[in-house]
Amino acid sequence: MPERIIEQVRENLDAIYRAESGRILATLIRLLGDFDLAEDAVHDAFAAALERWPRDGVPANPRAWLISTGRFKAIDALRRSARLDASQEEIAAQLEAGSRDGATASLGSDGNLEDDRLRLIFTCCHPALAPEARVALTLREVCGLTTEEIARAFLTAAPTLAQRIVRAKARIRDEHIPYEVPSPEELPSRLHTVLQVVYLVFSEGYSASSGASLTRPDLSAEAIRLGRLLLELSPEPEVMGLLSLMLLQESRRTARTSPAGELVLLEDQDRSLWNREQIAEGVKLVEQALSSRRFGPYTLQAAIAAVHSEAPVAASTDWSQIVALYGALLRVGPSPVVELNRAVAVAMRDGPEAGLALIDSIFARGELGDYHLAHSARADLCRRLGRNAEASSAYEHALSLTRLEPERRFLEKRLRELGEGGP
Repeated sequence: MPERIIEQVRENLDAIYRAESGRILATLIRLLGDFDLAEDAVHDAFAAALERWPRDGVPANPRAWLISTGRFKAIDALRRSARLDASQEEIAAQLEAGSRDGATASLGSDGNLEDDRLRLIFTCCHPALAPEARVALTLREVCGLTTEEIARAFLTAAPTLAQRIVRAKARIRDEHIPYEVPSPEELPSRLHTVLQVVYLVFSEGYSASSGASLTRPDLSAEAIRLGRLLLELSPEPEVMGLLSLMLLQESRRTARTSPAGELVLLEDQDRSLWNREQIAEGVKLVEQALSSRRFGPYTLQAAIAAVHSEAPVAASTDWSQIVALYGALLRVGPSPVVELNRAVAVAMRDGPEAGLALIDSIFARGELGDYHLAHSARADLCRRLGRNAEASSAYEHALSLTRLEPERRFLEKRLRELGEGGP
């Protein structure tokens, strides 16, 4: 087999894996009824494709081929296990019968509410699971984040996080938690955690927790897609607010990095690069959510993003309105991170000294000590006040905490500028 053909197939498969592996996994979980079996089936299917596609050609519907192959690979694996455990033979027979009955026929479409990834999110967010397990399991199984990435997001040890995921999978299996979108009666009680998960997925895509790239567009796009599905399913104000927030933040993606991949702060961004279609859609959604008077934290965050989007240049930003919105956000859901963001807004409205006092009060309570953005914000305010020694110390502390390369380069640049007597 010519190496060139094998390499082309490998590149094709890599692209399919990035774009489709999450949906393939979700469908296989529905068809097989077991997380671990489905995960193994995905890997086996892609391995089989790498072996067979160079010889047979790429199928007309690669996703359907991979799902079908993964399913039969799983059945084969169960039959091999049946030699040790007779119960596996019965499961394999049931799965095989399902294949003959056409159980794979309906794979769903991106615009269909019977989307397998949406079903999977609600399964992972079932109230029978512990709250922290719901989020962790969804990020792992729906979005493909590694255990280490999720652990960092939750400031939790990776082995602890891994055990949560294992226990959650076992509970879904043992208690036969259904793989379905909940009924309209059940939906309100299930929606909060789902929104939290979708936003955490978006956040990882918008500002990655680690790695060489500032963003992971695939995750942001998937979160927005899921947000649209949720809005179609449940047009509640907070669903509108979340989708609005994601669109307004996503609208700035292109301007957030230089052509060389360097971090560009909001105040320095070329606003002509902002996506005006996403801004228009986001503003319309947040206005609709606010008019309901039944909104919550996602809508308030979207309103803050909308204020930024309305400023043609950074200097015209309505910081008084942003401070007020952060105050409302603190009343809805008190959080040291929201306090930090409000402190930065106060610094922009009233001057760096006022903001610095608020940040120092957060640190004095022993909060956000391990949050690199808090130290970076303090460093910036000290820099603006000419307190360069304090600024350098805070930048170094932030540098020791971040795992994202563009942020590291930005902080290193700031330290160099301070060392050179720069601004």
